[in-house]
Amino acid sequence: IGPNGSGKSTLLKLINGLFTPHAGHIYVNGEYLNEESVADIRRQVGFLFQNPDNQFFATTVRDDIAFGMENRQLPLADMERRLEQVADEYRVREWLDRHPAELSGGQKQRVAIAGMMVLNPDILIFDEATSMLDERSKRELTAQLQSLHASGRYTILSVTHDAEEILASDRVIVVKDGTIAADLTPSELFADEALMKECRLQAPFTLQLVKALQARGIDVPDTNDERELVNALWRS
Repeated sequence: IGPNGSGKSTLLKLINGLFTPHAGHIYVNGEYLNEESVADIRRQVGFLFQNPDNQFFATTVRDDIAFGMENRQLPLADMERRLEQVADEYRVREWLDRHPAELSGGQKQRVAIAGMMVLNPDILIFDEATSMLDERSKRELTAQLQSLHASGRYTILSVTHDAEEILASDRVIVVKDGTIAADLTPSELFADEALMKECRLQAPFTLQLVKALQARGIDVPDTNDERELVNALWRS
């Protein structure tokens, strides 16, 4: 996270070898990123852009998901097996023969994720992937991120301004002026009002309600769990 122009998206693109650093060194999974290793590192990294339209090349969802596998010259049988698998796993089967432009924003993001996951990356990068979505689509994508995280199979890096997405993370890196300004937990971030203001973030609604109740002298715990808050209010 960080203010606009702080270098968040630039950092992600450096990790994926889309940008070349002017100074310093980048290691991905212990591998030094340079001209010789960039192709191998890119195979390990899946990247989801803010606008999914920037990732679509083909005239059907089926061909678009297959595009990356074709680039890697995978055997046809493997391509068909993988495509069938992600079509079911990410619920895109009913759109396979449709043009990506015919889909909603949330549907496009789901297709983009399927196209990323069909390549079996180790590292998943999301660059403000929820910022252009309506609330329903945002909740669906956030749930998908949480499912991927819960699997324990992936390293997930996400640039976001969404409080609920931040709350679901293990670690928060604050970027400012191209440097790491803070490295902390979500709870530590939401407790730091000055840092929250600097990053132009709002705490999740439940935390905001907790602070408002505490300010009125009502004894409730510091929690973002709605059920815990409701139970505390019933007891008070």
